[in-house]
Amino acid sequence: MSRNRYFVLLAAIAIFCSLGAFSLDAAPRSQSRLAGAHGEPGLLPKSCRACHRGMAIAVRGEERVCLNCHGAGGDRSRMISGGYLDSNKIRGGSLQDIGQELRKPYNHPVLTVRGIHSAREELPEDSASTGRHSECIDCHAPHDLTRDEPFRGIGGRRVGNFYAPIKREYELCYRCHAESANLPPRSTNKHAEFKTTNPSYHPVEGEGASAYVISLKDPYVGRKTAPGERSIISCSDCHGNDDPDGPAGLHGSRFRGLLVRHYEMDDGRPESDYAYALCYGCHDRTSILNDESFPLHSMHIQGRSGGRDSGTSCFSCHDAHGSTRYPFLIQFNDRVVQPNAAGKLSFDPQGTSARRGSCSLRCHGVEHDEKSY
Repeated sequence: MSRNRYFVLLAAIAIFCSLGAFSLDAAPRSQSRLAGAHGEPGLLPKSCRACHRGMAIAVRGEERVCLNCHGAGGDRSRMISGGYLDSNKIRGGSLQDIGQELRKPYNHPVLTVRGIHSAREELPEDSASTGRHSECIDCHAPHDLTRDEPFRGIGGRRVGNFYAPIKREYELCYRCHAESANLPPRSTNKHAEFKTTNPSYHPVEGEGASAYVISLKDPYVGRKTAPGERSIISCSDCHGNDDPDGPAGLHGSRFRGLLVRHYEMDDGRPESDYAYALCYGCHDRTSILNDESFPLHSMHIQGRSGGRDSGTSCFSCHDAHGSTRYPFLIQFNDRVVQPNAAGKLSFDPQGTSARRGSCSLRCHGVEHDEKSY
């Protein structure tokens, strides 16, 4: 094909896109290829060419195209001055800088990992040798997303031998954080941990295993019985931007684990509002320290009376996602809790009350052999 004929073809594709000749879902020809937020009238005056300019008909999946509008103000100004973006059509008057969020200490590695994404890849990964990566289009389908459904158009919810469109946020997270064969060391299958058939789990896929959790703060409840109550949470209730006034989403955070608030996971640190701010967002600190749900809560996380030690983290005994073995999110951190002298490492709930049970383990040099409380 001659060079002139190639450019004529590119121009024809751009015209067809702007006239709605192409549709992702084989919809009527009058429907724009940009069916979501990017297709809002006037927002992108040059339609497809806002992202597919010159020779860039095939966008490779890297972040640069997205950050032209969703990045630094200088890049956005150039888009506006070039007639590719109408600032008067931006809801709220401005777009926020996602690139800045991706540069925070804990982030999805959009800016730091390049050249791995493939347009033909299927998630979860089925090969342990495939490099871990995260690009904007792994979580957002630019032709289909809407402001209220930022992951609309992403496929990945397995139904039998087929993939169905993702409907819930956790289904999106499972694409990389569940059955992927290339999970990093010590990473776990979050799908397995959140299953509602587990003895305990945070209520992401459904209401929790416990109908009543004494430490919960309004509006959180074990079972929803009235409007305004919350018995189900989402991944982004715990993971996401540490700045509540910044752009929403799991782009970056200054807190370890890409968390919205601080969560002290190291052993021997002082207890405080800040240390366990993530937990205390839903669980009343006063209730926890008054031992309302577990008779030895305060001693474990604050340390022994007289200040002989600083206690241990919630993370030493609980997995915030879920436990495949025990109720009450009990899942011992093997870096702190080891088998006792008899080789036993277990928790035995006694009865139906969260206030009774026994532990067999060794922690901070203290032997527990069916130690009851």
